[in-house]
Parts: sequence; C-alpha cells; structure tokens
Amino acid sequence: MLHVTYEAVNDLPPGRLVDVDENPGRVTIRFDADAPLREVVRDFNIEVDRMVRSARWFQLWDDEIVSFNSPRHPLRIEFVLEKEEHQGVVFEERKGDLKAFVDPDIDVTRFAAVMNTLTAEHLSGGRWFQLYGGEIHDVSSGSMSKV
Repeated sequence: MLHVTYEAVNDLPPGRLVDVDENPGRVTIRFDADAPLREVVRDFNIEVDRMVRSARWFQLWDDEIVSFNSPRHPLRIEFVLEKEEHQGVVFEERKGDLKAFVDPDIDVTRFAAVMNTLTAEHLSGGRWFQLYGGEIHDVSSGSMSKV
C-alpha cells in the first residue's frame, strides 16, 4: 500500500520548514506549524521536485506511464498559492502535471489536514505509484510487486 501523510509540527530543526521522509510505500511530510504558509509552500515545492526527480514516482495516464524522464510530458508537481475554491486545497491533474492550488488564507495546520484527506482521495484513483528498491507501491496493492 502507498500512504502519504502530512503533519504540522513544532520540532523541526532550526531553519527547516519542511521535512520529507520517504520510504517504500510510505511518505511522511512534516511542516513547521509556526511558519508562514507562503514559506512552507515554497520549501515544499523544492522538496516535492527533489522527490519527483528521484525517478521513483510515476503517473499512469490512460495507457502511458509518465515519469520525470518522460520526453513529451515530464512529471511535475507544483503547489501554487491561489484561492480556487473554499476547500483549502484543490488539485488539477493533467498528463505529467499535478497542480495544487492552496488557499493563501489557511494556516499550515489546516494545510496539513486538508492535504491528508485530499491526497488519500487522489491516490485512491490509482494513477500514482512509487518504485522503490525494485518494488512497486500503489494504493490498490495489498502486497508489493517486484520489478
């Protein structure tokens, strides 16, 4: 199973606003609860880009597998401070592209809470998977597949 969870915490090392702990089938993302949302989103974009560039993340779009290395539609995930709806965060997904529009009026604690719900719903669509240590992890697999 693939799980991505978010937490707003007060114990990150000084100068760190985001900490991403990625393991096989599990990603834990911790945000500095006291930091301004704008700064957390900025640093989160850097960390997400690093994760996507690791070539362990893939999007299934129709019958094509899209990665950071895909020539026509390289995989990209971006968080943008822009109010789209009154839900806190709204995802828009296209082939090779996931944009998350984050309401700039919410705080970091609300951002983490909304992201937990929204990410779980989004991953349940079965389009995303992680390749880690030769094993494929997605939300529908009760066990891991070996590559």
